[in-house]
Amino acid sequence: MKPRQQRMLAVGLTVAGIAIAALLTLQAFKENMMFFVEISEVEKGNYPDDRNFRVGGLVVEGSVQRAPGDLTVAFDLTDLTSKLTVNYAGILPDLFREGQGIVAHGRLNDSGTFIADEVLAKHDENYMPPEVADSLAKAAAAQEAISKQDEK
Repeated sequence: MKPRQQRMLAVGLTVAGIAIAALLTLQAFKENMMFFVEISEVEKGNYPDDRNFRVGGLVVEGSVQRAPGDLTVAFDLTDLTSKLTVNYAGILPDLFREGQGIVAHGRLNDSGTFIADEVLAKHDENYMPPEVADSLAKAAAAQEAISKQDEK
């Protein structure tokens, strides 16, 4: 093989290696990407059916129900517009309580209940996850616009 052919072969193999590495990286991102979906969007049916996703909102006052002698908990989440029932089997974070902003990771079952694999509430009462704060701000703005239209 001539030196020029060797260089071209080396360049070709390098480009092929980089392309394969990029393809594998993108595939890993696609499989492990976590989508945040607002509760209002879940109610409308705009959520990924084939993968887990995250929802966030405020835990509705008086909605937490614990199974006696079990770690199963059911509670409602709201984005001030819609409610979503969440079931979780596991130990809840210490800062989980009614009225607190949380993010739950899981998927929706056939009956419309969100089955959470993980519940995140690792913050104090003054902090709210950015996704939840944005979702609540959108819902509040929508309610304000509706109330202004009703006044007219």
